[in-house]
Amino acid sequence: MGVDNRMGMGSEEFTMLNVLEAIRVGVIIIDKEEVIRFCNQAAADFVERKVPDILNCKIREVIPESELGQVIQAGKPQSARLYINGRLVITNRSPIYYQGEAIAAVAVFQDGSELQELLSRLDDTQSILTSLENIFENAYDGVIVVDRHGIITRITKAYCRFLHITQEEAVGKYVTEILPNSRMHIVAQSGEAEIGELMNIRGKEAMVMRIPLRENGQIVGAVGKVMFRDVQELRSLAKKLNLLENKLKFYEKELQHYQQHYRYTFSDIIGESRTLVRAKELADKAAQGKSTVLLRGESGTGKELFAHSIHAVSARHAMSFVRVNCGAIPAELLESELFGYEEGAFTGAKKGGKPGKFELAHGGTIFLDEVGDLPLAMQAKVLRVLQEKEVERVGGNRLQQLDIRVIAATHRDLEQMVSAGQFRQDLYYRLNVFTLTIPALREREGDILILSDYLLSKFRRELGSTVDRLEGRVASLFQHYHWPGNVRELQNVIERAVNVAEGGIIVFEDLPLYLRDFEGRRSEGALQPLSSEIAEAERRAIVRALKSTGGNKVRAAELLGIHRANLYRKIERYGIDA
Repeated sequence: MGVDNRMGMGSEEFTMLNVLEAIRVGVIIIDKEEVIRFCNQAAADFVERKVPDILNCKIREVIPESELGQVIQAGKPQSARLYINGRLVITNRSPIYYQGEAIAAVAVFQDGSELQELLSRLDDTQSILTSLENIFENAYDGVIVVDRHGIITRITKAYCRFLHITQEEAVGKYVTEILPNSRMHIVAQSGEAEIGELMNIRGKEAMVMRIPLRENGQIVGAVGKVMFRDVQELRSLAKKLNLLENKLKFYEKELQHYQQHYRYTFSDIIGESRTLVRAKELADKAAQGKSTVLLRGESGTGKELFAHSIHAVSARHAMSFVRVNCGAIPAELLESELFGYEEGAFTGAKKGGKPGKFELAHGGTIFLDEVGDLPLAMQAKVLRVLQEKEVERVGGNRLQQLDIRVIAATHRDLEQMVSAGQFRQDLYYRLNVFTLTIPALREREGDILILSDYLLSKFRRELGSTVDRLEGRVASLFQHYHWPGNVRELQNVIERAVNVAEGGIIVFEDLPLYLRDFEGRRSEGALQPLSSEIAEAERRAIVRALKSTGGNKVRAAELLGIHRANLYRKIERYGIDA
């Protein structure tokens, strides 16, 4: 490198130039003609050229944006930012004087990327600090900060308004000067937090919290917050919370009641006859399992009571019990009732759609009453739900998995319907897993009078009646009548008689006309109603068939020309020992 003596530098200055060459910042020196007389390696790296290629060149030939020449003319130092090859550079420029005259200028270059990153981080920090300041100043809560000596350093405007002072009056004061009962200075010394403490502030009992502030493990102060300005607010809140909890418990009970839906248990099935007791025992066994239950029996025998009772003692008793009367819902509505529908599935579809009975029974039990009345087309869809344990709403495309227990009931002869093509055989086998036949009232020896007493007691409570017994002639008639409508018919007859009876006893004249006619025919030795005559003939035929086959039920069924399942059901119905 070359050095002009006009710059006032001799050989003794080479040691300094060696220093400039060694430092990690860029250094360029120009003379009065703006010719570069010195350039260290760091400066050459900034312009991405070699040192020999730079020396003796005009400064603007190397750095077009440079204003180093103006420093000589102005005779004053300058600082600036400029971009060299797209790189931010921070430069400090100073004139060099010799005998009072500016004969040269020196520029020192430093990479500005680190400074730029630092400035960016500083801007971010300032933005965060500003946001925190705004949050603190606009906080509704009363917040106060003290240093480790108990001097107030910050306090929110809300707290000042509550204390009727200004921030200027509070900051810099010892905390007890503003809050005589404060313990902030103690927390700032002890480092022990105090949460939920009561404090008297301007005559009001407030609840406060005090938390020590730490920095690098050292306590530097404490922050305090008013949790409730008046403890009465807390008491009012606790009262509201208690009210909400009570409401929640009430609604939970109501929801549980709504979900359960069962209204009867085995204690509601009245009777002591052997056939009824046996039926209840089998029903209790069915309740403990998970298999589908098929309840069979004549109308009015209490199949629905048994369904409710099975659910009530099962493991699903806390979940939904959903009843569907398959014979009472119009065929065109049955699909949407059972499977539900999506919004827009058909004209008049409810907004948001509607869950079907199977969905509502998820986790619980669905009771398909009068299942024998299902249309054939619907039988196939119900079979699929029972087999796959999944359901798809009408108009939907999403399958929902189901966890349900099925109890079905019918008074119809399903075997005959299968033979006639009126009931699907595969659905019959799916339903006929655990079959339970509910005995007819005429087959429940001794239960008629027990039920009559129970019903009289029930109507005394419900109707305010004083009737409490049956006339002997009425009791005898009840025991001999065949009751084709079973328990439902008995209940109807007693309720009607209670309403027309004039004393505390039901007499013959209080009974419906058809029962009085029956008594007249019975006393004349006339034939019993056809159903009673047929039932008695069936019972005798089964007894003879079993006797002739030595108790072999399969051979007895063949001998009688009926299905084996039918024979089992009739044996149970008539209470035949076999």
